[in-house]
Amino acid sequence: MSVYINSITHISNQEPFSEQWFENPVIYNERYVRSVEPDYSAYIPPMVARRMGVILKRALASALHVIQKTGVNNPDAIITGTGLGCIENTEKFLTAMLDNHEELLTPTFFMQSTHNTISSQIAVYLKCKGYNSTYSHRGTSFDNALLDAFMQFQLGKISTALINGHDELTPKYFEMLEKIGYWKGGSISLDVLRAGDTPGAFAGECSVCFMLTDKPATNNLCELAGIEMLYKPTQEKLKRSLQTILKSNNLTLKDIDAIVTGISGDKANDDIYKNFHAKFFPDKPIVWYKHIFGESYTASGLGLYVAATILDRETFPQHLLYIQKKSITSPKRILVYNHFQGIDHSIALLRR
Repeated sequence: MSVYINSITHISNQEPFSEQWFENPVIYNERYVRSVEPDYSAYIPPMVARRMGVILKRALASALHVIQKTGVNNPDAIITGTGLGCIENTEKFLTAMLDNHEELLTPTFFMQSTHNTISSQIAVYLKCKGYNSTYSHRGTSFDNALLDAFMQFQLGKISTALINGHDELTPKYFEMLEKIGYWKGGSISLDVLRAGDTPGAFAGECSVCFMLTDKPATNNLCELAGIEMLYKPTQEKLKRSLQTILKSNNLTLKDIDAIVTGISGDKANDDIYKNFHAKFFPDKPIVWYKHIFGESYTASGLGLYVAATILDRETFPQHLLYIQKKSITSPKRILVYNHFQGIDHSIALLRR
C-alpha cells in the first residue's frame, strides 16, 4: 500500500506555519533559541489556551493548522514522538512539590506532565477515538512514530494519520545538557557549524505535524516509500537495510538524488553521517537543516519536512546543501538518514 505525505506544518525558531525558511531562513548566532510562537487565538480559544502548557498549545495549534489545510477532520490515527514530553510542566510540578512540602499541589501540572498528554489532548479536542500512541525514544522518537504509522498503513488498518514530533527546551534543561557538553560553547556561526570539528550543537525546539494518507492526489507533497529502524548496526547491516528499502521500490543506490542528514556541527555526531555518505553515496549531495532549526530530540521530523518540501518544489536551496557533488535539477528520490548517538538509526525513503 502506498503512503503519501499530504501536508506538513511546523512551529520552530523560523516563522511558524510558513515556508519562508526554504528561501530566506533566519540565521541565529545564539547557542539557544526558543520557538517563535504563532497567534494561538486563531486556533485555540483563549480560555482553553491559558490552562495549557507551551508544548500543548504548539501541538494542538499545529494539528489544527494541518487539519484546516487538508480537510481531514477525523484522522484514523494520531501518533506522536517526543523525547522530553511536557518538560516545562514537569519542572513546575516538581518545583511546587518541593516548595509546598508535597502538600496542596495543583493537579493540572501533573496531568500535563505525562508524555502521552500531547497525543491525548489533540484527540480529545478533535473528538478522535481511533488509534492513539506516543513514542519517547530520545533522538529517534519521531522516527518510531513514523514507523508505527507506516506499518499501520501497510496492515490496512488506517487510511489517514496525523503524525507529530514535539519537544520543548527549557532554560533549566538547556543548562543541564550544557554540563555534559551537548551544546557548543561560545558564539554560533554557519562557519563553525559547517566545520564540525568541535563538540556540541546549536540548541533549538521542534513542533512538526504531518498528515499522511493512502490516497494519491495532485496536492500530495511526496510519497513515503519506506522506513527502516536499526539498533547498533554494523556497516554490513546498514548496507543490507539500504538494499532492502531500495529493492522493494525497484531502485538502486545510484537512483537516489540526495541524502538529508542530521549534521549539526557536533564532531562525533557528524562523523557518522560523513562516513555513511562516503561509503554509500560519495557522489550525491548532502542536505542539512539543523544549522537553521537547531538540535532537538525530534529534529528528525524537521529533516523529513525539509526532504518533502524539496521534492514538492523540485529544487535545492543553496543554504541547505552541506556538500554539493553535482548539480541536481528536479530531484525525484531522497533518503533521510538519522541516528542518535550512533546507537539508534533510521532510514526513510521519499520519492516524488
